[in-house]
Amino acid sequence: MKFISWNVNGLRACLEKGFMDFFAREDADFFCLQETKLQPHQIELEMPGYTQVWNSAVRKGYSGTAVFAKRRPLSTVFGMDGYEDDEGRLITLEYENFYLITSYSPNSKEGLARIDYRMDFEDKLRRYITKLEQTKPVILCGDLNVAHREIDLKNPKTNRQNPGFSDQEREKFSLLLEGGRTDTFRRLYPDLEGAYSWWSYRFKAREKNAGWRIDYFVVSNSIADRIKSTGIRSDIFGSDHCPVVLEMDI
Repeated sequence: MKFISWNVNGLRACLEKGFMDFFAREDADFFCLQETKLQPHQIELEMPGYTQVWNSAVRKGYSGTAVFAKRRPLSTVFGMDGYEDDEGRLITLEYENFYLITSYSPNSKEGLARIDYRMDFEDKLRRYITKLEQTKPVILCGDLNVAHREIDLKNPKTNRQNPGFSDQEREKFSLLLEGGRTDTFRRLYPDLEGAYSWWSYRFKAREKNAGWRIDYFVVSNSIADRIKSTGIRSDIFGSDHCPVVLEMDI
C-alpha cells in the first residue's frame, strides 16, 4: 500500500499549484493532508474511488486535516481521548489490520508561548496510540512539527530551543519512539543529511535547501519490517512543505 502525507498550507491555494495533477499521478491508497484551512462545504473535489474524510477547525481558515482513502474505513475518530479537537488536528481511520492516524501537531509558537499546550497534546497522543496498539498496529503520519535530531535540520545550533527544535519537543518525540515505534525514514536512511520536508518562505530557504524534516511516517515496531520504501518528495511544490511517502506490505 502507498501512503502520502502532505501539509498543503491551504488546500485551495495548493489546488492552483498542481495538487490534483500530483494526486492523480501518484495514485496512492491513502492521501493524508494537514493544514487544509477550509470547511468541507467550501470545496468540491472530484475523486472517484476515494472516500473523503475531513476534520476542520472551528475557526475558519485555520489548521484542519483530511484523508482521501481508496478503502472505506471500519470506523473514523476525530480527536482523541481527553482532547477536544476544535482545531481539526487529528483523524484516525480503522482498518482490519491497522489504524491510520494523521496529525497536524500544534506549533509551540515564538518564544515557546504554546509549549504547555503542545506538551499536553504529545502526552495524550502517545497514550492514545498505546491504547490503539493493544488492538492492532498504528501508522502515524503528518506534520509533527518537530525536527528530532540535529541531522533533521540545516542549522541546529542557531535553532536550539526555537519552536520545533526545543529540548522538550525533541524529548517527547524520543518517548514516542522508545515506546515501541519506528521513524520509517530514519530506519531506511539513518545517516542521510540534507533531507528536509519544510522550508521557510524567507531568505530563499528552499533554493538553498536550508530546511527542516518535520513531516513523518511513524509505525508500530510490529510492522516495521513491512516497510518497502519511504521518501521525501522535495521536487513537488505547492506548499512550504513537500509530500512524504511510505510504501508498506500491510
